[in-house]
Amino acid sequence: MSESQNSTQKSRLSFSLRIARRYLFSPKSHNAINIISGISATGVAVGTMALVIVLSVFNGFEALIGDMFSAFDPDLKITAVQGKTFDAGSARFDEIRKMPEVAVFTEVIEENALLRFGEKQMPATIKGVTDNFRELTQIDSIIYDGEFVLFDGAFERAVPGVGVAAKLGMGAHFVDPLYIFAPKRSTKINLLRPETSLNQAGTFLSGIFAVNQLQYDDQYVLVSIGLARELFEYDSTTVSAIELKVKPGSDIAKVQKEIINKIGDTFFVKNRYEQQESFFRIMKIEKWITFLILSFILLIASFNIIGSLSMLIIDKKDDIQTLKHLGADNGLIKTIFLFEGWMISAVGALAGLVIGTVICLIQQYFGLVKMGSGYVVEAYPVVLQPADTLLVFVTVLIMGLLAAWYPVHYINKK
Repeated sequence: MSESQNSTQKSRLSFSLRIARRYLFSPKSHNAINIISGISATGVAVGTMALVIVLSVFNGFEALIGDMFSAFDPDLKITAVQGKTFDAGSARFDEIRKMPEVAVFTEVIEENALLRFGEKQMPATIKGVTDNFRELTQIDSIIYDGEFVLFDGAFERAVPGVGVAAKLGMGAHFVDPLYIFAPKRSTKINLLRPETSLNQAGTFLSGIFAVNQLQYDDQYVLVSIGLARELFEYDSTTVSAIELKVKPGSDIAKVQKEIINKIGDTFFVKNRYEQQESFFRIMKIEKWITFLILSFILLIASFNIIGSLSMLIIDKKDDIQTLKHLGADNGLIKTIFLFEGWMISAVGALAGLVIGTVICLIQQYFGLVKMGSGYVVEAYPVVLQPADTLLVFVTVLIMGLLAAWYPVHYINKK
């Protein structure tokens, strides 16, 4: 396309936009057209506002739950692709330990066992950790009762989840021991005396943690890694996982990639999101299904543009004839009214974005809408994301353009 053709095309679009803007804000001969146009813009604004608020609330819940997991999950977690355990004493893991980006290197033993406290018993997941587990996670911030201590110099200590403690009727300051049973790996089960086929360890509670996630609170008990290795009969270099904390300011994705290159494809190296991938995937699916449902409702609201634009075309039929006499072709006239319908949706979209953003900011800083008692947070969490706001705005404009196309397409017949 030549430069003169480009200039002509830009002039036509500029002319169409000016006429459409004049039609949008100038008084019409029939007041009903103004009312219907206002209703159309209001419907689009309400739908846009709802999309912004709902997506922001989903973002808030995702951030809230991510913060909960971050208090217990490490920055990076190394596990074996095959099998439950692996040898952490090899040279490649020493290289990871000495990486300048790695702040904390923690060995973990994780196995299922049977708990007994008094007359009650239940299965649980025992997680044996090293002494630097407090530096690896924010465990002190989620201690519900007592304190985080795994060995007091004389006795082994345990820190169960709040759900485990509730089921067994335990408290952080109880003096009765918690017994842990695990099958012996080196002997067969004795059917006459099955208790001889189990390793037993007695511990005392020092604290109770609460992540507010059932998969941790109702299943996990933290003990020292020495006790776990003795209970499950593992040697001093065998681990179920290696958990890492990256130094502040380091690029976790870059460190993750570097570790993968060091240890090969026989190990998984997962970040926090990947450790809870199924949970966050479900939240994403819920978020976008809700987005699609609200978008469909918004599309229905955008159909009001068809009525207001059709009436405007009828109202401006004399102007259309005048434009034709001045040399305007059908393409130019269609562009004018297409811009008109698109601007109705644009006005509604901008108003909805502004109102939705203001409501979200008020909720974010003042928490006016409460969730009620018994929840992790008092008010609905809200996080505004520019990408979501841009997506909503583009979606509304596309819907407005589609709604405006229908009456404009048949403008010749009218």
